Amino acid sequence: MTIPIHMALLDSVTTCLSQPVHYAICKLGFEKKDTYDINNILSGNGEVCWQSVAEHVCYLESDQSVDYIKSIRSLGPVCESVNLYLKSLTKEQFVIQYASWFHWTNCTEVFLEVFDVLQDTQATEVALGLMKLTSSLERALGDVYLLKGNDCPFLLRDLLASDQLADVFGQAVMNVLRVFIGSPYGLNLRNVLWHGFASPQEIPAKYCAMLLFLTAGLGQLLQTYLLQTKCVLVHRPYVIFISLEELDAFPDLSNEILSIAEELVKQSSFVLKIMLPFWIAALTAFKQSKYADSVILLLPQLEVGLRLLFTTTNKCPNRLLTAESSALYTTFDEMLAKHLDNEEVNQLPVVLEEPAMDFLWDILNHQEGPRIRDRLSHGEINLRTFPREVANQIVGFAITILYRFSDEDVFSLKEHMVIKPLMNCASCYRSRFHPISRLKKQVPECMKSIHLWPELPTVPEEQVQIIKGLEGNAEANTLILMVSEIISQLHHYMPQNCCCSDDLINSVLTERLLMELCDTRICTLYSPRPVLEVVVVLRKISTQCHQVSQQVIAGAGLRYMQWVNKTLRSRQRHNYLRMLNRFLKSVLQYTENLVTYTSPEKNKWDETMELTNKILIKIRKISDRKLMLMHLAT
Repeated sequence: MTIPIHMALLDSVTTCLSQPVHYAICKLGFEKKDTYDINNILSGNGEVCWQSVAEHVCYLESDQSVDYIKSIRSLGPVCESVNLYLKSLTKEQFVIQYASWFHWTNCTEVFLEVFDVLQDTQATEVALGLMKLTSSLERALGDVYLLKGNDCPFLLRDLLASDQLADVFGQAVMNVLRVFIGSPYGLNLRNVLWHGFASPQEIPAKYCAMLLFLTAGLGQLLQTYLLQTKCVLVHRPYVIFISLEELDAFPDLSNEILSIAEELVKQSSFVLKIMLPFWIAALTAFKQSKYADSVILLLPQLEVGLRLLFTTTNKCPNRLLTAESSALYTTFDEMLAKHLDNEEVNQLPVVLEEPAMDFLWDILNHQEGPRIRDRLSHGEINLRTFPREVANQIVGFAITILYRFSDEDVFSLKEHMVIKPLMNCASCYRSRFHPISRLKKQVPECMKSIHLWPELPTVPEEQVQIIKGLEGNAEANTLILMVSEIISQLHHYMPQNCCCSDDLINSVLTERLLMELCDTRICTLYSPRPVLEVVVVLRKISTQCHQVSQQVIAGAGLRYMQWVNKTLRSRQRHNYLRMLNRFLKSVLQYTENLVTYTSPEKNKWDETMELTNKILIKIRKISDRKLMLMHLAT
């Protein structure tokens, strides 16, 4: 497939920053040529003199809010002085003087690595260092927020504007930070980088140095605050990826595939030329087993590549650039949506096609998915232990996108064959984290639990006794007949090769039938709200069914052991036999109330039968009504 973008456009784009944003980041802080003495903001013992720094923040006369333009211009020479100062230190000097001031972030090593970056100032490394620094700083500030408040704000700008942080650090200090990050009116370095708008050469190293310096200064202020208040800073645990096998969409990437990928980025129409160094750095980081670095570099580039495709297919080229402070950026959220802000249909899904859209929604958006970009950019993931499995999926997907939007004629047959397994996986991808997909996973798990019922322990043979009231059990037999009747009405809607008309109930419970039903292809992209509402209810029912089954299994095992040990009272023996007689004959519809009724504390089996009877009657009425309507329709 060829992307509908002329290659000339890729070369003509020299920046993704709008003119005012480019001016603010690349020029404004360099206009004052003064040489600033570092000793004006640095005490003899290496502490930050916050009052001297804060004096460079300017305010509007009208409402005393921060004047970001004047503040950036005034702080420019200060940042340059800090940058030169840090470059003058050896690593050992920096560690001795500052390492302890980063402990409050719970990731000291990230900030020590940023110091290393400043020494050689490779453009991609500076940008990567800033992305890691800002995400780690945000997480740490959120921990501080929780000393005084609940429900930490999700957005950095709201966090920095909070009264809670102003109470700890002082409003003047928070205003200094907001000049650099968190406000769309300031430099807004975090958002500009994490959303892929800045190319490597557009981020001055001195701003990275200044934020490193200020983070140490925040550690100094916080230490004083904690000593005065006797508070203890508690760090929230990192997000841990579980069930990594669910993310296993692409095969493990070989060095041969990665070598081909390095050639792909140089000629793919998905890649802006100004962003090429980021792509190369991402692939290099992966090969060096720096998996967090690889994904941090790659996600913004996927975003800018998709933004290029989005703006081209939807004919809105101006949205390739950063928005002004009064408007929203064009980000993943909008690009993956069904409609544009003018209610027209988004054309990006048409070009990307459903499997790629499903993958992006799974990785980025679905609430039960890994939400990689959100969690990385907000500092919720331990960068040291970022799993290769996750990075492999992101890089693998990126390679398929590069390949799709490349000139296939430039590759040899061997290269095509190497990439083919990746492309096959991409074309077959189905959502794993959409609510419908999660329901498909829940149902078999629930049935596996129910299938354990025939293996439950029964009454010890030497103690079998007939208890009055159980002979025949006409009530249970009536329910079984009702279940059979309802299933027979649904029989025509089930795969015929999976059902046995001689034993309808048990044939419905077969793994083969369930797997075939759950493997039915259902489009999950942009599911209508009524469908999602039904799925929510079905998932709750499935969850309750599973819990009921688990309670039955646990209860049966407990009662059996009590019977063997002769600690079961007469009434308990009676209820135990009732449970065995009724529950091992059929699978009934369950509701949330069953969880309570079947708990060891309640053990209300008669009430359970009554509930089940009522539900089956309702199901039969609905089924009868549906059959009648179908009959009338024909």
